[in-house]
Amino acid sequence: MSVVSKGLEGIVAAETRLGEVMGAEGVLYYCGYDINELVKVSYEEVVHLLYYNKLPNRAELEKLTTALRAERELPQGVIDFLKHAPKDAKPIDIMRTAVSMLGCYDQKRHDIDVSENLANAIRLTSQIGVIAAYFHRARQGLELPPVRKDLSEAAHFLYLMNGEVPSKEAEKTLDIAYILHAEHGFNASTFTARVVASTLSDMYSAISAAIGALKGPLHGGANEGVIHMLEEIGSPDKVDAWVEEALAQKKKIMGIGHRVYKVLDPRAPHLREMAVQLTAQLGESKWIQMSERIAEIMRERKSLNANVDFYSATVYYSLGIPTDLFTPIFAIARMSGWTAHVLEQWSENRLFRPLSAYVGKPYGQKVVPIDER
Repeated sequence: MSVVSKGLEGIVAAETRLGEVMGAEGVLYYCGYDINELVKVSYEEVVHLLYYNKLPNRAELEKLTTALRAERELPQGVIDFLKHAPKDAKPIDIMRTAVSMLGCYDQKRHDIDVSENLANAIRLTSQIGVIAAYFHRARQGLELPPVRKDLSEAAHFLYLMNGEVPSKEAEKTLDIAYILHAEHGFNASTFTARVVASTLSDMYSAISAAIGALKGPLHGGANEGVIHMLEEIGSPDKVDAWVEEALAQKKKIMGIGHRVYKVLDPRAPHLREMAVQLTAQLGESKWIQMSERIAEIMRERKSLNANVDFYSATVYYSLGIPTDLFTPIFAIARMSGWTAHVLEQWSENRLFRPLSAYVGKPYGQKVVPIDER
């Protein structure tokens, strides 16, 4: 008997080895590793874990790192697009379009011993940060720094964005943020990628669709909403009144609550700690003070906890990253997870084709001639 479950809540659509989100317990695993363990390694090691189902030894890590860094150069046509795209376009839209463009170029390499699909996954994971940084530079009328092959994924993005090599502290902060965002089960964007992949479409189409899903304010766009909310509040002494009014008007408090987690999002404490450290270094503690008070009120009033977006917004803001790049950074980090899911989908493919429950007019309607309607 068919069951109607709006939003597919509670429905198991497929099996996966990649991630497990245990919402009731507030636990997140990648390939069997607790997220609290994985913050001890590098993002590149997590990419290897997602692709190969194991943490790498030094030789394996060097091989993957070399492959990632070798793929950073964008086709000239994509660079031209980034330079001439509307300066006021949303970066996430530019990212979606540029990824789609990448699929138009033959970028096959014959010097790395991996399948074509895995090569495309590595390429996308490598190039997505370049796309975001280059557009940010281009829209300001700045020169595009040449890609480098001696920097980590996190450091390379910050270098391209700012035109200078970041501090070790900034690199480590973004690296951890990448790890925390890399994988999260069958969330909306990942499921979108798998649905497209299930038709045996190409990797670039699946990832373009995933980015489109991530853009929404109920998914990746929420972290931008957090900063806009904090800017609207303005100062710590105005938090209580603002939240009270928002609750009275039944407004959504951005970054609070989660579709799956019924307790604290396990990624949030790591981002909170980094947010506290960064704001202390900057001597601008009002953002974390406001955040902490909002979180406290929502725990007391609604029994809701902060999610990953709540503190990541303050972390990115403190790193000097523009607000409209917050969601693109989510996409940069999640690219490894998305592509790993596409590869997994293809390994034992089954076309997604759910049923629907018809609730329209009664069956058997008769057509009335147009002049008699």
